[in-house]
Amino acid sequence: MLKTPDSRGGSRLVHEALPVGQVITVEGPRDNFSLDGDASRHVPVAGGVGITPIIAMVRRLHDEGADWHLLYTGRSRSTMAFLDEVAALPADRVTVHADDEANGSFPDVVALLGDLDATATAYCCGPEALMQACAEALPDSSRLRIERFKAPEPVVVEGEDVAFDVVIDSTGQRIPVGPDTSVLAALCDAGIPVESSCTEGICGTCETGVVKGEIDHRDFLLSSEEQASGKSMFVCVSRCRSAELVLDL
Repeated sequence: MLKTPDSRGGSRLVHEALPVGQVITVEGPRDNFSLDGDASRHVPVAGGVGITPIIAMVRRLHDEGADWHLLYTGRSRSTMAFLDEVAALPADRVTVHADDEANGSFPDVVALLGDLDATATAYCCGPEALMQACAEALPDSSRLRIERFKAPEPVVVEGEDVAFDVVIDSTGQRIPVGPDTSVLAALCDAGIPVESSCTEGICGTCETGVVKGEIDHRDFLLSSEEQASGKSMFVCVSRCRSAELVLDL
């Protein structure tokens, strides 16, 4: 692990606080990008390094005899990882799009996803433009699963964030959250630790149940239906539009 100058604490901790031989307890991986076991057809779409999780999904689909088709796109074949493994898959189930071979044109995502059956599921990992194209081609968010390496840059609206109170349902403790403070930071400052990782609303670690409050969802994981239910939120990025937010803690 590199000690990066923009570390959010992880790499700095490893280099500065952990001695050689230190035993560290870790948990298993957290998976928010899994295959849909109920889907009749699977359409994984990978862009560049996004092939890393996608190729593992394709291996499993192929081994299980599922109905699938892979779109793998990149700048040029010389820079596309796992290309030999992809080439060994059935040719009629794979589309490889290299930008330099297509005069820089964007892959036709609409043709791939536009007529997708209502029981099929698409998956995408890659550049933001590719994920956005998939979302526009398949507006039913429940049929599209996305894996991000980094959250998109937020659109900042002056004066949009206001102060509100968080109330802990189990104890009644009231914690003020300022306009420039996240719910996660306010909770931790008040001595109420909540597990977190990305702090960008893309990993799912800090999902917290909500008892009451008008949630301002800003994550990239919950579907529109899940957000509308108001049952949970990701406290690292999401906020509250009402004066009070009661959390199931």
